[in-house]
Amino acid sequence: MTAGAASPEVLKAKVALAPRAPGVYLMKDEEGRILYVGKAGDLKSRLKAYAGGTDGRAMIPFLVSRVRDVELILTASEKEALILENTLIKAYRPRYNVNLRDDKAYVHLRIDPGAPFPRCQVVRRPKKDGARYFGPYPSASAARETLRFLQSVFPLRTCRDAELKSRRRPCLEFEIRRCLAPCVGRVGAEAYDRLVRESCAFLEGGGRDLTDALRRRMRDASEALDFEEAAALRDRIAAIEETLARQRMEAVTEADQDLFGLHREGDALQVCLLTVRRGKLSGQRLFPLIRLAGETAELLSSLLKQFYDAGAYIPGEILLPLDLEDAAAVAEWLGEKKGRAVSLRIPLRGKARDLLEMARRNAENAFRTKRLAEFAPAEALEILARTAGLDRPPRRIEGFDISNIGGRHAVGSMVVFVDGRPEKADYRRFRVRTVPGADDYAMMYEVLKRRFSRALAGAPGDGARPFPPLPDLLLVDGGKGQLQVAVTVLKELDLKTVACLALAKERDEAVRTPGAVDRGEDRVYLPRRKEPLYLSRRPAALFLLQQVRDEAHRFAVAYHRRLKTRDDFRSALDAVGGIGPKRRRDLLAFFGSARRIAAASLEDLQKVAGVGRETALRIRRHFNPEG
Repeated sequence: MTAGAASPEVLKAKVALAPRAPGVYLMKDEEGRILYVGKAGDLKSRLKAYAGGTDGRAMIPFLVSRVRDVELILTASEKEALILENTLIKAYRPRYNVNLRDDKAYVHLRIDPGAPFPRCQVVRRPKKDGARYFGPYPSASAARETLRFLQSVFPLRTCRDAELKSRRRPCLEFEIRRCLAPCVGRVGAEAYDRLVRESCAFLEGGGRDLTDALRRRMRDASEALDFEEAAALRDRIAAIEETLARQRMEAVTEADQDLFGLHREGDALQVCLLTVRRGKLSGQRLFPLIRLAGETAELLSSLLKQFYDAGAYIPGEILLPLDLEDAAAVAEWLGEKKGRAVSLRIPLRGKARDLLEMARRNAENAFRTKRLAEFAPAEALEILARTAGLDRPPRRIEGFDISNIGGRHAVGSMVVFVDGRPEKADYRRFRVRTVPGADDYAMMYEVLKRRFSRALAGAPGDGARPFPPLPDLLLVDGGKGQLQVAVTVLKELDLKTVACLALAKERDEAVRTPGAVDRGEDRVYLPRRKEPLYLSRRPAALFLLQQVRDEAHRFAVAYHRRLKTRDDFRSALDAVGGIGPKRRRDLLAFFGSARRIAAASLEDLQKVAGVGRETALRIRRHFNPEG
């Protein structure tokens, strides 16, 4: 964006390019100063609220009028975005964060080892009083949930000091095994102090060993058909992983680090630098797109030398996604410039590895955002027609994909692009009905045959909606096998006006190294052509096909997960006595989702026809055994 661009245009452009992903956004003025730092679970929706004027906060118009650029940093979850937002606000103190927020601190848990029979408390502002503080937690409710869980594992007292001194008999907490009753001498000081130390170690991040043990117990309970105990253990594991995991954004290491994430497609390489200072993620830098052939390691080595030779701060550690041939020489040279040793390493586990993956995701997002900004659909369609030997530019393209796990919950997706843009009203979903087992080719055959047979017959599709008109181009996700399936279906139905091709990934997504580059490029398979077609030198056409393929994959996976979640939940309801098939359908129809049933109150459950108080109690006890 240019410095003088109008703010509404800046935001509208960012909305068009922003991903639907969690992260942090930094709003900047024309001189590059950070005006505001915010977080969102969906960056596109949040920026859309700013651009559309639907955010009702009083200072928003003043802020938006000064914005000249918006920088996005993607995170793995909204919780991590919240922690990163807090860190960046403390680091930059943006002007409008003071006006738009109440600026309250995030909550912590406090244990004072020097107190008689210490207890764990939720506090808002840590003090230098000799006590130990754990956090921050993303909300007071998350901290209290942690405290409740902690109490069930390490039963420290919850009463105030005055109650501790005056009580003469154990309270209810002792009766339900959530306190050891130190007030009346039921536990000695030494044993209680040991419990305090274990609690502190657990809060410091020792929860992984405990979750492993709980998972073993959960499997044992499930195998013994003790579903209520298994559900209770499942909820405990979820509570630990949600609230006790130490935040990647808050405490990675005490050292200063630079982390380089890479994303490469063909001859184009995007590099993202994440900076960690004093153990906290402090920001990111996106380098200009590198368009050069050659080994990725060689390009990265050249970039490192130019970047640090230009006067950039040299940290003690530089984390990379791949090994450099001249790593030892580069490290020695950097050490001489810094005046102390500098380490170049590839993290294989832990929080540094997670941050390197975050850098890679941001590099990939920047790459795709840049491609999308430069994307000209008409030009891409012309290039695609010319390169693939089509009679004319394919105005209407349909993409298909299959999603299943071992043949279970098998589904197919159909997405439609018209003039290079998604036409979501014409998307369709398919449940695979005739294929036993995991046979992707047979599943693709069923989906394609149903789509085109019904279209030719003029019959309505799933959901009683008519199928859209025939496409100019059919794209399947896969290689020669999937392409042959498409060719077979089109031949059987005598559809000579529909062209087809397949787009296949050259690398295996499942074994990608965090922070690493894409080592190959997508291959395009055409009928009656033995060798695949590579479009890396025609990026507009390749990007169009990738958009269609990725959208078909997203749509298929979303439908597959929805069905799996629903069926898993129905299986869970099978364990509740007195709930038959009709009642399960009624519950799902009334609440709309499995999660809402699990969270429903007794009163709400009884609003479903045929669900009385006893049945509602059984459902509540099944999904909330500790409640």
